[in-house]
Amino acid sequence: MTGLGARIAARIAASGPITLADYMATCLWDPAEGYYATRDPLGAAGDFTTAPEISQMFGECLGLCLVQAWVDQGAPARVVLAELGPGRGTLMADVLRAARVRPAFRAAAEVHLIEASPALRARQRATLGDAVAAWHDRVGSLPEGPLYLLANEFFDALPIRQFVRDPAGWRERMVTLREGRLGFALAPPLELPQLAHRLADTPPGAVVELCPALVPIAAEIGRRIAAHGGAGLILDYGGWRSLGDTFQAVRGHAPADPLEAPGTADLTAHVDFEALALAARPAAAAGPVPQGLLLRRLGIDARSERLAAGLSGERLALHRAAHRRLTHDDEMGRLFRGLALHPTAAPPPPGFA
Repeated sequence: MTGLGARIAARIAASGPITLADYMATCLWDPAEGYYATRDPLGAAGDFTTAPEISQMFGECLGLCLVQAWVDQGAPARVVLAELGPGRGTLMADVLRAARVRPAFRAAAEVHLIEASPALRARQRATLGDAVAAWHDRVGSLPEGPLYLLANEFFDALPIRQFVRDPAGWRERMVTLREGRLGFALAPPLELPQLAHRLADTPPGAVVELCPALVPIAAEIGRRIAAHGGAGLILDYGGWRSLGDTFQAVRGHAPADPLEAPGTADLTAHVDFEALALAARPAAAAGPVPQGLLLRRLGIDARSERLAAGLSGERLALHRAAHRRLTHDDEMGRLFRGLALHPTAAPPPPGFA
């Protein structure tokens, strides 16, 4: 057991089982040994690879989408261009490059990044340099104004709570100790008003996940877009309305036991796009649209062919493989989906109509 695991075990031994959300938050963000707080997890040397790291085409398509949404809303003179969880800064770099097709958009956009990891902030600074106006710990500290926001694989890493349907109500899945090792246990049944609407569509034994942190973040994004204009592009894996156990761990690009070696693996869960859309009201929501379909609507096929014209041999093969990975149903094309937030008076961003 890791040092962080031993500390979690000692806490449980002293105070009793903890929620899955508490466990995830500790594993990911403990200042001394938390996964995101202490490392750059991306790339071949890390534990997973995100779409922006696969190909520049992903960020270019989303950048053009935001530019067109800006044009459709009257091209305001100053906007906040923000990203939640920007990784190495690759996505924002590709968005800014694509935005050169409209120099007025680039001149209007002030770049703000929401990132809590000191290690990743350093990577973003190296990638983007003076293009970044400021870093933030939370959405609420962004400047007020039209908000054009990106969130790629951000919401899946927010801590979740799991509830198992029981004839007497709901039982929360907790992290506890079993013979000196971390394990799962169910709390006594309780009534949950926020899950009353799920009694009709869940049989006994069904698992429903709630993400407490999602609601205030989505609400703040939605408030800003509804009040000032803008658009939010949220891409992640998940579905419409949570159902089933989706809690998972990845270490070294392979599935891992989420309770083994706390602090050394990425912990995630599928995003409930219904909960996200509802929390973002009064902003309107469009989608979710499968990622492959969205990127094709945004022109990735034509962009891929244009880039391929200058490649040959192994570089061409890698380029073709990246296009396939981003768009095909048996890779990221269907599992990942995009949700757009926009003002009710404005059309959805391109690709979401």
